[in-house]
Amino acid sequence: MTRVHDMGGRFGTGAVKPASEDAPVFEEDWHARALAITLAAGALGQWNLDVSRHARERLAPSDYMGFGYYEKWLAALADLLVETGVLSLSDLRDEGTSDRHMLADRALQADAVAGVLARGGPADRPSDTPARFAIGDAVRTQRPAANRLVEGGHTRLPAYAQGAEGHVVHLHGAHVLPDSNAHGLGEAPEPLYAVAFPAAALWAQPEHPQDEVILDLWQSYLAPA
Repeated sequence: MTRVHDMGGRFGTGAVKPASEDAPVFEEDWHARALAITLAAGALGQWNLDVSRHARERLAPSDYMGFGYYEKWLAALADLLVETGVLSLSDLRDEGTSDRHMLADRALQADAVAGVLARGGPADRPSDTPARFAIGDAVRTQRPAANRLVEGGHTRLPAYAQGAEGHVVHLHGAHVLPDSNAHGLGEAPEPLYAVAFPAAALWAQPEHPQDEVILDLWQSYLAPA
């Protein structure tokens, strides 16, 4: 089974329509605030990027399909704040106490924002896991596309690429494995590859069969083809 967010390559959702280059970054003023709140809450250090992605994936399907992009961010953030004990439901209802919060000293200050964003969140790590594949090797993705560590868990292998054959075009080095890191099982770094797939390997009737799709995929998602 897959979750509702894994909708790449499906019929019925329409074409992707990129905005013009001069379009505003945020369609609504509150979108910028939603992004800022999410990043500031993440800076408290109570979860990692993979946990936050999985929180959005875990939204109820009816909510996920009904919410806009930043509504999903806020809904998942509210879930994370309560699940990790940062806030209570009473706090979210503005019924909490006015006592100083236990994480107040970790609050991201305005003058530190630029530096934090510039540093980003690098996910490359040393690893004892040797690279199994080299550039040019033919590989096949695992099928079904699913987290092998946690049922229903987070994975970066999209369903539309499950069981597909491609070839390695780049080795990024070892990176944190999202399937593990999203569930408190450790970073478990392993080799990460850029893998090219012919469009015809992913869809029965691609509009442009000569196109390639390149996906960044972890070693445990792949087998020799």
